[in-house]
Amino acid sequence: MAKAPQLLIFDWDGTLADSAAAIVDTMQVAIRDLGLPPRDDQTIRELIGLGMNDVLVRLFPELELNALRALLERYRAQWVTETREAPLFPGALDALEALHEQGYRLAVATGKSRRGLDRSLRHHTELRRLLVGSRTADETASKPDPLMLRELLEAEDIAAGEALMIGDTEYDMAMAAAIGMPGAAVLCGVHDEVRLRSSGPAVLLEDVAGLPGWLSRE
Repeated sequence: MAKAPQLLIFDWDGTLADSAAAIVDTMQVAIRDLGLPPRDDQTIRELIGLGMNDVLVRLFPELELNALRALLERYRAQWVTETREAPLFPGALDALEALHEQGYRLAVATGKSRRGLDRSLRHHTELRRLLVGSRTADETASKPDPLMLRELLEAEDIAAGEALMIGDTEYDMAMAAAIGMPGAAVLCGVHDEVRLRSSGPAVLLEDVAGLPGWLSRE
C-alpha cells in the first residue's frame, strides 16, 4: 500500500464471525419449509456476503418476487429466533483490540441486515465498543456496489486510499477496488484462494489474526 490506512473496514460473516455453516443451515431449512427448489450447500455458501435480496435472485431466478419475499421473511424470522449467535474466529477479537490500541479506526461493512448486525453486536459487546461505524446491505446498496464504503469514508472524512477493506469474498474486494481502496483478503471464509487472488487484494491472510503483523511490516 502507498500509505498506512487510518480506517480498517471489516466484513462480518466469514471474516470476523465463523458463521458460514449456520447461515447455510438456516437457508436450507427455509428452502425446505417453503417447498422451494433445492439448492446445494456450496451454491448457498458462495453467495454469503451479498445482501439477502441479491442472494435470493441468484438462487431462484425463476421465481416470482412474492415467493422471494416469502423466503426472505422466513429466513429473517428463523435467524433471529432459532439460530445461536456465531462465534468470532480465534484471535479476531485480540487482533481488533490490538489495532484499536494502535490508533486505527475500525468499522464494519456487511451483507447482513441492520437487525442481524445489531443482534450480533449485542452478543459480541466487547467488539461493539471498538467500532466507529457500520453499514449493512438493507440500509445502503448491497455488495459489490461500493456505496457502503463511500458512506463510511464520508462519516470519517477520509479518502479511499486511507482505508483498507478486509473480507473473505471477491464481493468485498470488488467494492473496494471500485473506489480505489486497497483490500486484504482472508482465507478463513467462503471464497477459496484462487478466487480471492484473482480479485486483486493487497495481501492474502489466513485470518484476521494475521492483520496486525502484516500492517506492522507495511
